Amino acid sequence: MQTSTPLPRRHDIDALRVLAFGLLILYHLGMFYVSWGWHVKSAYQADWLEPLMLLVNQWRMPLIFLISGLAVSLMLGEGARPRMDYGTFARSRTRRLMLPLLFGMVVIIPPQVYFEVLGKGVIEAGYLEFLWRYYSFGGWPDDAFGGANIGITWNHLWYLPYLLMYTLALIPLAAFMAGRGRRIPDSFQSLRGLWLVLVPLLPLMAWGYWVYPRFPYIRHDLVTDGYAHVMYGTFFLYGYLIGRDQGLWAELQRLRWWTLGMAVLGYGLFMAGQEILADAPDGTAGTAFLFVLYLNRWAWILAALGWGHHLLNRPFRWLPYARTAVYPWYILHQTITVTAGYYLSGLELAPAVEGGLLLIITLGGCALIHHYLVLRIRWLGPLMGYTPPRSKVRITDAPRVCLEEST
Repeated sequence: MQTSTPLPRRHDIDALRVLAFGLLILYHLGMFYVSWGWHVKSAYQADWLEPLMLLVNQWRMPLIFLISGLAVSLMLGEGARPRMDYGTFARSRTRRLMLPLLFGMVVIIPPQVYFEVLGKGVIEAGYLEFLWRYYSFGGWPDDAFGGANIGITWNHLWYLPYLLMYTLALIPLAAFMAGRGRRIPDSFQSLRGLWLVLVPLLPLMAWGYWVYPRFPYIRHDLVTDGYAHVMYGTFFLYGYLIGRDQGLWAELQRLRWWTLGMAVLGYGLFMAGQEILADAPDGTAGTAFLFVLYLNRWAWILAALGWGHHLLNRPFRWLPYARTAVYPWYILHQTITVTAGYYLSGLELAPAVEGGLLLIITLGGCALIHHYLVLRIRWLGPLMGYTPPRSKVRITDAPRVCLEEST
């Protein structure tokens, strides 16, 4: 299926990654305004936002993990340029994911926690006193913030350790599938038509049946997150299995209208099923809800891949620069949103003014820090998920993102 000849860069996968993380930023902006719990909240509740948030809630992170699996496939699989050996790849991924995680937990995340505990009335101290307590793993009330039982948190950066764990776990499986287990990717890549929709649903439904009841909450704590691991890990594996196979990508493109229609229908059924079937965990009704839930999730991802391949597989002028921005913006955005949201909520502005300012401050802050600090301070780049080029180039030459740069 895959050839050993080096293949050109997949611009559609790069573009989908940029758009998926952009959607993540907008989603977190929305969390400031919906009724669901979050780090800080606006005094205004936008009920009209919740259906839109539910629309993307089901597939935004599975799509990101699937794209991450695709990136690993393009770096490790046949046709990669250059093709890394597994040991080098493991060391590279560990270094390039752990540095931003540790830097983020020490420098980027603490302001989020400070404004959360300040808003909850847990502390009245200034930021420096908070930092002393935070870095000392001081005792916190259990509901002070996510990770309070440990005393420190990675908040939205949970994606990085999860991605690292899945990547390292995939390496021996990738070695097996490159040899005696070649039938596994061949079988997946041979799926066509309705089978491409239905067959990948089977593992997901199994996790819903047997794993979710034991781990009913997604905690992002790495240790007790059984359902999140089997779900996100499965989508990560699906991305690896899709790889560069041209026949499968042609099928995804061919089915794009059908999968988009299924996605829209699936969302409608999902919203209806939440009212009618969600409290029926077993029996026919429970099975029907699980099918609807995972069909909705998988159909949106198939539609994104098919339409992305159709519309985005070209060298857009903005794409090289956007690739350098993905991880710095991801690392920065929530701290900017939480900080700005905390202060804006106290100004009693009109809802539209508050929301507009929050959007401008979040995007503008990410853009300024990325362009004027991350791209220019060489030692800061790896700490923010970006590897500066070895040779001197202009900023506009847009060197590569370090975490998943070879797609």
